[in-house]
Amino acid sequence: MNERLTEMTRLTKMILLVPLAILGILIFTAIGGGVVMLLWNWLAPALFGLRLITFWQAIGLLALCRILFGGFGLGGGGHRSGSRRRMEGRIRERVRERMNERWEQMTPEERERFREGMHGRGGVKTQLDSNSNV
Repeated sequence: MNERLTEMTRLTKMILLVPLAILGILIFTAIGGGVVMLLWNWLAPALFGLRLITFWQAIGLLALCRILFGGFGLGGGGHRSGSRRRMEGRIRERVRERMNERWEQMTPEERERFREGMHGRGGVKTQLDSNSNV
């Protein structure tokens, strides 16, 4: 009975959220298109001698920017940017772990050659230098 009630609640939430999400997208698009149209028509003709655009052309311009640049300038990409940061952090951590493993397997002479090579490339002090006991 309780499981059935939970399912009903999820279904009810979805029935309510989907129309609200669609309405939110429509409102955002209308406001965004209006803002783009007003800004374009205010700035572009005066600064660059371009023609005025219609509301629908502004919506098209907004969509084109979304396709080309990913985002509407409000943090760009939202959820994806957070997951991308987490993924990059995991990759960075894995690279660091592998470098530390390789560092531990190097002989003191190999470590010194590595340090000299890194310092020859602009004096970069590696994190491995600070982790070593040499």
